[in-house]
Amino acid sequence: MIILVGTNITEAHPVAATFVKDAVLAGCKLIVIDPRRTDMVDFADTHVPLNVGSDVALINGIMNVLISENLYDKKYVESCTEGFEDLKKKAMEYPPERAAGISGIPADNIRELARKMASVKPAMLMYTLGITEHICGVNNVMSCANLQMLLGNVGFECGGVNPQRGQNNVQGACDMGALPNVFPGYQQVANADARAKFEKAWNVKSLPDKPGMMMPTMMKNLTTGKVKAFYVFGENLANTEPDIHHVERELQSAEFLVCQDIFPTETTRFAHVVLPAAAWSENEGTFSSSERRVNRVRTASVPPGVAKPNWWIFKEIAKRMGHDWKSNSAQEIWDNEVSVLAPSLAGIKYARLENDGLQWPCPSEEHPGTPTLHRDGKFTRGLGMLKAIDYIPPAEVPDKEYPFVLSTGRRLYHYHTRTQTGRCQGINDLLGEETADISAGDAQAMGIADGEMISVKSRRGEVKVKARVTREVPKGMVWMAFHFREACANWLTNPVYDPVTQTAEYKACAVKIDKLK
Repeated sequence: MIILVGTNITEAHPVAATFVKDAVLAGCKLIVIDPRRTDMVDFADTHVPLNVGSDVALINGIMNVLISENLYDKKYVESCTEGFEDLKKKAMEYPPERAAGISGIPADNIRELARKMASVKPAMLMYTLGITEHICGVNNVMSCANLQMLLGNVGFECGGVNPQRGQNNVQGACDMGALPNVFPGYQQVANADARAKFEKAWNVKSLPDKPGMMMPTMMKNLTTGKVKAFYVFGENLANTEPDIHHVERELQSAEFLVCQDIFPTETTRFAHVVLPAAAWSENEGTFSSSERRVNRVRTASVPPGVAKPNWWIFKEIAKRMGHDWKSNSAQEIWDNEVSVLAPSLAGIKYARLENDGLQWPCPSEEHPGTPTLHRDGKFTRGLGMLKAIDYIPPAEVPDKEYPFVLSTGRRLYHYHTRTQTGRCQGINDLLGEETADISAGDAQAMGIADGEMISVKSRRGEVKVKARVTREVPKGMVWMAFHFREACANWLTNPVYDPVTQTAEYKACAVKIDKLK
């Protein structure tokens, strides 16, 4: 069984989606939990069209049934987890009737869903940004983990909680320490031993013992002057961040802005310096996938003009700051630095990365890698932590003035802000403009025809865009992507963030739509 929660996997991860479809065709059961009727619903045994942002309430309702009807994996919970009594107490506050009132899924359907989930072991749960891009994103992920541990599905092949990462090599960036609270290999900056190790390796007198700023804080501090220099590496913030008008004011405030990218973007317009980087196919290196697999990447073409590998650019900047970094290739960086300093990657050397790569943790050169984490319920932290979590609504909900909920995501043919795909004529022929997807019921009530121009307006901005009348979208929802600049959903989205991860609530804000005369 595969449970898809908040993931339009067909369009956001089309390669992974083919494996899910193959599994279903081979007899695997599929449950799709998503407000929209995505393509994967056609393959599913069950579609659960919950209200936007109600995931915690729905999962608490499911767990209420699992516990009340004694369907949960009692042996697993007792031997492999902690915190069950607190979780049980919280789940009892969400009987199916209450969960139904919040999620929009009938109480009897919630009961049937819980029974179905308990009927197959192991079951795999997969989620994407539909779970994380909320002010309660961390709570949503923890709820998914609660559910899978309660069912006894963590630590087994074809089980687990499986995030489909937002874009290529997000996992690798995190592995390398591109987070404000850890060094490479997820070693905490608060750990004195870790700091001492990196101070010695990097030949510096001290390193911060507290996490650095997250991106929304950095950008806010551009306007206050606290952040004076801003280095944007491979991000098109002027299109990807919520409330573009405000983002542009922040970027305009930067005293010194550097962009390192493969193409000009909306963000490079604000840069004082643009450093041209080699693209993925023009460089040697490694990528890490969602399953923690480190793979080799080999040069397929020569970088154009003066474009250089990213590591080379960083090294040259460091050189001008008085540092002589010894490694002179991606292989030397990995073998002499990464694998030496990160225990979970210690056994991964370039020579071992032929064929299908290796999955960390891989602590020694004899270790085969780790395909499945927390094997047989033996968690790396000791016991799996069940956590009682309450439902909280989105920061902005529909009202009389703005009666629709806007949710955003991706379309199959384009990627992010079209920095790459927008330069491909064939892809633009397949999808050359944005639409606002609305339900047939809403379209009929407002007299809007398919393909007609409409205005979509939030408290932050307005876009004029073609309506796409579709059965995919439920009544009361407008759905848009952020691929096209003029009709980018992020002119409208709400700059509010999860308090832990500072991930923006792209999946829910209030809008109104008007038919244009």
